[in-house]
Amino acid sequence: MQQRAVQAQKNIVETAIEAGQFNTLVAAVKAAGLVETLSSPGPFTVFAPNDAAFAKIPKETIDHLMENPSQLAEVLKYHVISGTHMADDIVKMRSVRSLQGSDLEIDTTRGVRINGVSVIQPDIVCSNGVCHVIDSVLIPK
Repeated sequence: MQQRAVQAQKNIVETAIEAGQFNTLVAAVKAAGLVETLSSPGPFTVFAPNDAAFAKIPKETIDHLMENPSQLAEVLKYHVISGTHMADDIVKMRSVRSLQGSDLEIDTTRGVRINGVSVIQPDIVCSNGVCHVIDSVLIPK
């Protein structure tokens, strides 16, 4: 019980590092210079692609993004929205504006999908928001 309380005291970046399933995301956040932002009070809601989601993208694409921090930051900010939005809140929405500036479409007809990408683990509570694990990387249009 006490361990859960301690876990909720970790920010989004610390939670992602500790989880062990977001190694590529953490490396990308560092490369894009977004650690400070996602460690700040926020609050933020992050649609967090796990390592399996990043594995679906060609290595050349990942390498290109990692070498272009501003472009990488735009992709990552597309996964973040302002405020703390638990799954119960998200299912009531149809779209939401990302920090990147584009809208994310929300579909709840077959589970919860963000731009067609499935939320596979909702509501990972952090000290500065919440993360929802998704099974693919969202690419801004």
